[in-house]
Amino acid sequence: MIWHKSWRADPRAREIADRHYNRQKPGTRQFVPPGRALVLYAETKAGRAFWVTSFPYAEYVHHAWAGAWVCSAFRNEGAGIASEMILEAVAATRAHFGEPPELGMITFIDRQRVRPTMVHGKKTWGRTYELAGFRPVGETKGGLLALQLLPADMPGPEEAI
Repeated sequence: MIWHKSWRADPRAREIADRHYNRQKPGTRQFVPPGRALVLYAETKAGRAFWVTSFPYAEYVHHAWAGAWVCSAFRNEGAGIASEMILEAVAATRAHFGEPPELGMITFIDRQRVRPTMVHGKKTWGRTYELAGFRPVGETKGGLLALQLLPADMPGPEEAI
């Protein structure tokens, strides 16, 4: 397990969060959406990373996957192989929150702000998530690409350090 449990105002993770494309107010103390959340931080000799799983209450969600866990941020700055880090973060999420919701975990990608990976000559967004088992399942009303990992495809629970 590469991930260490952190918190929503960890200055080490905040420094990385400030470079994430979805950060609304870089420099502010907290970088996690309100509500239930798990913040993970990793640091290796090669680099650093952070991950946030949000678990919003379904009644406050305005997308088609209300009730799912949400990977609201992941940034890897050379700490390891991203797809493996995603799977470990999902395992840590399961250990933290317990049984996954029926809709599993969802993440959203803004294709206007993220560079695609070329796969067989085709632009592909979210390739590292796909390598971790996530599958494209649609878009939000705002045009964000939605990728989902169902509970049957998740690794077992494993505590973060």
